[in-house]
Parts: sequence; structure tokens; C-alpha cells
Amino acid sequence: MKTIFTSIALCAASVVLAQAPSEGTVATWSAKPAHTWPVPTNRMLLDATRAGKRIVAVGEHGIVLLSDDEGNTYRQARTVPVSATLSAVSFADEKHGWAGGQWGVILATSDGGETWQKQRMDTAVDQPLFSVLFTNDHDGIAVGLWSLMLQTHDGGKTWTKTTLLKPPGGGKADRNLYHVFADGKGALYISAEQGTVLKSADGGATWDYLATGGKGSLWSGVAMPDGRIVVGGLLGSLFQSSDGGSTWQPLKAETKSSITGLVASGKGLLAVGLDGLVMKQREDGAPFDVAQRPDRAAVTAAVIDTGGRPILFSKDGVLAGL
Repeated sequence: MKTIFTSIALCAASVVLAQAPSEGTVATWSAKPAHTWPVPTNRMLLDATRAGKRIVAVGEHGIVLLSDDEGNTYRQARTVPVSATLSAVSFADEKHGWAGGQWGVILATSDGGETWQKQRMDTAVDQPLFSVLFTNDHDGIAVGLWSLMLQTHDGGKTWTKTTLLKPPGGGKADRNLYHVFADGKGALYISAEQGTVLKSADGGATWDYLATGGKGSLWSGVAMPDGRIVVGGLLGSLFQSSDGGSTWQPLKAETKSSITGLVASGKGLLAVGLDGLVMKQREDGAPFDVAQRPDRAAVTAAVIDTGGRPILFSKDGVLAGL
């Protein structure tokens, strides 16, 4: 059974199918350049990040939104070569970025998100990517459905599939890989299904399965400035490690709303999620301030503005206020 987060990431596919022109299949339509929307900020957005001072958000129909005034106004990227749903975006610096999503598509930009070029797309099977990360302008990794893992060491000119070993206890290496992130020591982490986190200490060449003690899907993760690793997901579950993932402790957040995004904010932690969840922890060990938006929007991503306030993105687009 698909998780709620997977459904959010994939639900645009049915929307695309319903709106696809009669001259082709959904795969053909998804491969066409992105449409310019009258009000793009109302479209479903699934991820957001910084490109230097610029905010870049991605979502359904190949939408890429850019803001150069801390989220006060947005405009669409000038050129996006696909209409496939984009569920992930990462920038190595203010100019070089990558986005991934439906049909395993990977796009690249070298001008801060103004224009994008297609590096990869496989319309033979819709095995979407959920997360992409570049630690510099040539080393990147993208992960997604059924343990799909792609890696590049040449800025995306070539992408190679990585076959994971079977997890401890047997079974297939077919768990959904939801979010890839890095710590300050060069280690890579992936939050995954069944309370599992994957870790690589050698740049993605080999991976270890780490058990957090949870049983549900973990949809997000973040490396905190003090070295802690925090992951979260289904029904408000949160786990923290202070030793690089060797041991994990559950965090009590007093919420059952599923967490879709985690962001470091100074010494503090911001978590966003379904049912309008916006949750803050000022510092390690402090209680969580749990709030829910009145509109109960499915919040999918957040970026911290220069004043320390969260800018929120959701299934309903850019959200105003908290």
C-alpha cells in the first residue's frame, strides 16, 4: 500500500493524465516543455531550496518557481523542458542545480534556475525520484521508488544505477528511498521505509542499513549544525542520533501529523507536514512548539528566510503566513 507521502508525490500523475492532450499518452505529454501558468503559486509544490540568495521551488507539471525577494513574489523559470512532476531540487552553489521527479527525470541548470536542460528521463516505466542531492558541482545522487538510486560524478552528464544489498533479515532491496542528505563530515544519509536510514561513509559507494527503532516510513531528514542527525515521517515520528547513526533516540513531538520536511534553523529544528503541521524546537532538548494551520494544508517543504521565519510550500502552492 502506498504511503501518504508517496501518494502526494505521485498524485500529480493522475492530474496530468486527466489533463493530457488527446494527441498522446501521459508519458508523451510529460516529455513536453512546461506550460506557463497564470498563477503558478497556486500549483502543487513538493520541494524548495536556496540557490545562493534565491529561493527555488518545484512541483507539478514541471513548474519551477524563482523568488529573489525572500518569497514575496515568484516567477516561473524561463525554460523547463518537461511537464513531468518535479518532486526534488538541489543546488551545489548559486548557479548549478538539479531537479528530479516523475519518470525518473533529472534536469540541470547552470544559471540559477532560469533555464533547465534534461539529463535523464525514462518514460518506459514511471519510477519516480523523490530526492536529489549534490554535494558539489559534479558529485550527485538521486533516490526514489523501489530503491531506485542513481549516482553521477560528472555533474550529471552520465547517471549510473546503484544496486543496494539486501537489508538485514532478508527480503528484497526494494524499499522506497525518500530523502537523501549529507552531514558536515562527508557522510550521506537516506531516510527510507520501515524505520530505516541508509548511511554511506564513502561517497555513496557502499551503504549500511541503520535501524532507528521505528516501524513506519521516514520521509525526511536533516543534519543539524551541532552534528545531530534527525529523521521524521509517518504519524509524527521523529528520531535523533548524536553518534552518526549508531544509536537513535525517539523525540516526543506530541503530534500524530506525518512529517514531510525537516529544516535546520540556527540551533533549532523546523518540521512541517500534513494537516497544516508547523513544529519548532528552539534547541536540542527543548520542547516542541506544535502548531497547525487553520487551512490544514499538506505542507511539503520549507525554506528559512533572512529573518528566521519559515516560508512554506504545499500541495496547494505557496502558503501565506503560518
